Amino acid sequence: MKTNLDIRVVELLCSRLCHELVSPVGAINNGVELIEEMGAEMADEAIGLIAHSADQASRRLRLLRLAYGAAGDTSGLKDVAQAAEAYFTGGKIKLDWQPGRLEQAAPPRQGTGKVLINLVILAEEALAHGGRVSVEPGPDGSPRVVATGRNAGLRAETSQALSGAVEVESLSPRTVHAYVTGRFAEHHGMRVACDQQGPESLVFKLIN
Repeated sequence: MKTNLDIRVVELLCSRLCHELVSPVGAINNGVELIEEMGAEMADEAIGLIAHSADQASRRLRLLRLAYGAAGDTSGLKDVAQAAEAYFTGGKIKLDWQPGRLEQAAPPRQGTGKVLINLVILAEEALAHGGRVSVEPGPDGSPRVVATGRNAGLRAETSQALSGAVEVESLSPRTVHAYVTGRFAEHHGMRVACDQQGPESLVFKLIN
C-alpha cells in the first residue's frame, strides 16, 4: 500500500527531529564555551561533557535515521534492535528486545523493523514515569511492543493520531510521531492495534 504524507507532516517531523537533537548539541556547545572561558582548569570536565553529549546525539541520530529514513525500510531486526538498545542505555526505561525470538516465531515482512522501532519510541512516550519496553512475539506469533510501568498510556490525541483518525492540520510535533508510525505500518501492508491492559500495561500489536 502506498501512503503519501502531507507537507505539514514533513514540517512537523523536522520540528521533532530538531527538538530531539537540540539538547545534546547545545550541551556540546556549552562544553566548548566552558573551555574557552575557564581554560585548562576546566578542560577535563568540559571534555567529559562534550564526549557524553556527542555520544547521546550520535545514538539519537542512529535511531531516528532508522525510524524516519529509508534505511529503516530494509534494515534487519538485529540492526534496529541494537540501535534501540543503544538509545535507551543509561535511561529510566529498560528495553528487552531479542530479535531472534521474533524471527523464530514468524519470518518478518519488509518494513517490520522500521515500524517496530517507531513503536518502541511511542512506547517510551507512554512511560512518563519510567518502566520497561518489551518487543516480543504475541500468542499468534505476530510482533508486539509492550510498555509496562506506572500509569502507562497514551494521550487521547496521540492514540487518534496513531489510528489516522485525525485531520493533518490538527497534528502537532507531539502527535506527529504516532501519526507517521501508523502510516508507515500501512505503507508496508500492516496495521497497529493499541490495547490498554490495566493501568500499568499498554500493548501495541503489529497485525499483518
